[in-house]
Amino acid sequence: MRIKIDENLPLQIALKLKSFGHDVHTAQDEGLGGCVDPVIWQAAQRDERFLITQDLDFSDARRFAAGTHHGILLIRLRSPSRSTLIERIEEILKNENVSGWAGCFVVATDRKVRVRRP
Repeated sequence: MRIKIDENLPLQIALKLKSFGHDVHTAQDEGLGGCVDPVIWQAAQRDERFLITQDLDFSDARRFAAGTHHGILLIRLRSPSRSTLIERIEEILKNENVSGWAGCFVVATDRKVRVRRP
């Protein structure tokens, strides 16, 4: 899967995703650190990448309706420390069929993963 990691997530997540065989770019890799959300979004869509973020600006399921983009995983943890984010992403990769999430709007919490499909 082609993935873009937003700058609000630890860079170690990119390494973890790469170890699972995904093609991963980070906002920092592309010189997009500090850019506004629309720039990150446009870059992800231009490059046909699934965006992983914690940013609530991407939380509107109507604005980012499944099937209208290359996919979003919004991570919403109660205590999003670096270690809990990395652990949760790893757990999701091991237990979910993420390769089937292209074009989906996905929200992951501490206990659930909700997938809205096109």
